Amino acid sequence: MSKSSVWFPKASDIPTNPGVYRWFDGQGRILYVGKAKNLRARLTSYFVASEKLHERTAKMVASSVRIDWTIVGSEFEALQLEFTWIKEFNPPFNVQFRDDKSYPYLAISTGSKFPRVYSTRTKIKGKAKYFGPYTQAWAIRETIDSLRKVFPIRTCTNSQFESAKRENRPCLLADLGKCSAPCVDRVSADEHMQLINNFTRFLSGNDQTLISELSKDMLSASANLEFEKAGRLRDQVQALTSIRERSAVVLSDSASCDIFSLARDEYSAAIAMFKVRQGRIRGVMSWTVDLEIERTTSELVLYALENAYDEPDDIPKEILVPEQPENSEEIALHLARLTGLTRVDVRIPIKGEKQKLFETVTKNADHLLASYKLKRSSDFSARAEALGNLQNILQLQNLPLTIECYDISHLAGTNVVASKVVFVDGKPAKDRYRRYSIDSSSDDTESIRQILTRRFARALKEEDELPDLLLVDGGLPQVNAAQAIANEFGFSDLPIFGLAKRLEELWKSNESFPILLPRASDELFLLQHLRDEAHRFAIGYQKLKRANTLTSTLEEIPGLGQKRIRALLKHFGSSKRIAMATVEELSDLPGITENLAREILKILQN
Repeated sequence: MSKSSVWFPKASDIPTNPGVYRWFDGQGRILYVGKAKNLRARLTSYFVASEKLHERTAKMVASSVRIDWTIVGSEFEALQLEFTWIKEFNPPFNVQFRDDKSYPYLAISTGSKFPRVYSTRTKIKGKAKYFGPYTQAWAIRETIDSLRKVFPIRTCTNSQFESAKRENRPCLLADLGKCSAPCVDRVSADEHMQLINNFTRFLSGNDQTLISELSKDMLSASANLEFEKAGRLRDQVQALTSIRERSAVVLSDSASCDIFSLARDEYSAAIAMFKVRQGRIRGVMSWTVDLEIERTTSELVLYALENAYDEPDDIPKEILVPEQPENSEEIALHLARLTGLTRVDVRIPIKGEKQKLFETVTKNADHLLASYKLKRSSDFSARAEALGNLQNILQLQNLPLTIECYDISHLAGTNVVASKVVFVDGKPAKDRYRRYSIDSSSDDTESIRQILTRRFARALKEEDELPDLLLVDGGLPQVNAAQAIANEFGFSDLPIFGLAKRLEELWKSNESFPILLPRASDELFLLQHLRDEAHRFAIGYQKLKRANTLTSTLEEIPGLGQKRIRALLKHFGSSKRIAMATVEELSDLPGITENLAREILKILQN
């Protein structure tokens, strides 16, 4: 049991009902809100030794001093209450979505006698009906301008409308036929509302239905010899058809659905969403999120749906996701009730056009995640803040403008190699990277002693400058070994820390407790980038050495030249796969006889 378990409630005191629970820190701040079908079963899963919890969950538990819970009547009620509290309290360990950008929306004001159409980047619940989001603001202006030829609706601000009404003089758009001028009573409130309704129908995806109705009215007017009206309706049909054709058809069955997909690594995730209406893409959105505690894909899907549909606005009957969210029936019921539909189907695309479109959304999510990580690593202000925060948190005398990080890599204790990567001003300085071969080593601490002995000896001999901060991949044993070598060479003032991956802890030599950097902070992101880069560089060197060793071994086999060695490696990919092959599989390759295949397997398997 962890040290903090002394305050945990007794399991017998926790009800077995559905409910919502909250974790609090010492200042009374809510750290995390969760829901459970069975509160006792869920909460007691936290009351175990910290090493049995996921590292970030353990960090949340260690930061907490109290839990409370609220019993509800069903899983559905728990889902709704959890969503409400997450929005209200914004707990730091819950998923915190950030919009990839500020999206422009086309909005129609509500609650007004003469509603107006306008462009906005801010959605205010209850103030308007929103369409989009659009990828560019000019696309909204173009859409409004094109549709005003068919639906001459009001677009002016309230002050402009009142001014025109007082002066009894409409604006220029009325003279151009792009406004019906309700300000001077050229149309009644009911007539203007009908224009608004048709405008809304078109944007909602009922475009083909509206075009068909206008076409019928045109034919009827022509039959009644109302040629001027028929000509006006013809122009409207042509304009709407032209606008409709600008959106490419992505689903031939004219289906309407929202498609979500995501890309993720251990610490971050990116979610992309396509809004398809009547077979056409009518909006795209994306979000990024730093994962404070471990999240399954189904959990991320659940919170993405909650984030996307926080109000009853344009929810389709079908939502496609990469994985069924937990409590999928409850979330479908919740969304249906929000929008007034009888049912919302949340499902995984399996085949056909929707599956292909889902793959496109996934590519967008992959690109977003890569861009997000690149932006964080290349953002000058973020790097500067990270270096300043590191200086304060680690109590360094100097700003850590130059940081070296060392990583050890081996294969079951053999082929031991090490790497050094250097960051200057928070960015990789790849010309200063180094690789180290280690002939023999009993463990990682011995390997660290060897490579730092070489590093410090060169610093003395060649007057090579030492970094402002030195990191080793590992915990207290590794950093103690590094500090001992530094002391031997007279570098006891050099700041040395170990970065342990389990809880992202920073260890200093001979200290009893680690330093925990704020989760999702720029300084932690920088150190993770350093550690991951050192690990990548070491693994790459180890693979190169193994490949060279394999090639040397194969070269010693009589009758096996460079061409056949390249063919073997290209076909099987690794020595392990070659050694696992059969004589028949090897002899299928050009130039490899059965006798040669047996000789290859004999040497590799030995």
